[in-house]
Amino acid sequence: MPGANARALEKATGLPADGLILDLEDAVAPDDKASARDRVAAAVAGRGYGQREVVARVNGLDTPWFADDVAALAAAAPDAILVPKVGSAEDVRGIEAAVEAAGAPDTTLLWAMIETPSAILRATEIVAASERLVGFVLGTNDLVKELRAVHVPGRAPLLPALAWAVLAVRDVGKVVLDGVFNDLDDADGFEAECRQGRELGFDGKTLIHPRQLDACNRVYAPSATELDHARTLVAAWESARAAGGGGVVTVDGRMVEHLHVEEARRVLAQAEAIAERSD
Repeated sequence: MPGANARALEKATGLPADGLILDLEDAVAPDDKASARDRVAAAVAGRGYGQREVVARVNGLDTPWFADDVAALAAAAPDAILVPKVGSAEDVRGIEAAVEAAGAPDTTLLWAMIETPSAILRATEIVAASERLVGFVLGTNDLVKELRAVHVPGRAPLLPALAWAVLAVRDVGKVVLDGVFNDLDDADGFEAECRQGRELGFDGKTLIHPRQLDACNRVYAPSATELDHARTLVAAWESARAAGGGGVVTVDGRMVEHLHVEEARRVLAQAEAIAERSD
């Protein structure tokens, strides 16, 4: 949500989103940076977004606005501060030092944008650079630009980078979100990209307009078929354990091991979390 747009910040209080990124970077013109900062800090401090995770995206570490952004948001205490153009573990340590020096509470975590070749190549060191750094967002528009690639259906030029980022984040057990889809009028293309992101292992997708919410929520939530299958796996596994069975059971002719049951329980827990947010 653009931090300079008061109406957008207000509208966000009713959106069916898991999280909101209140933006001070790309969505705000240089002349509006200071007023947007004040507006976002006030919106965060007002605590009007309910269960939604509130993340404020500041300007980059090497910009003249970074220090003032961090100072204002440290006082407002969002759930997280998202920093763009993070390119190294050294960047992470500098950001963490700035946030702590500004007095941000321990509850304000750090997120990082992964959007440059250097960030992709150093992803394994970036994701492990700080315990406070827990979330990552793929900046696919910037990455395409930096690679001199082309936006094409299926994102073939980006697939190595996307997969590598997911691998790096999964290695440390943190959260990674897919980048944005630019064409608001291409509903089929957007849904296909959501499905691709989920298949690659992303935890969710960042969106540029509320009209993208319904499709994204539908794709990333477990389907009725997936839930039925997960329940069947767990029930069969628990029944076999109660009967003193070994480490493998069969469901619909397919072998089921402990790793399949762990994944089934994750799916069921995700559906339960979604249901609780919807209540």
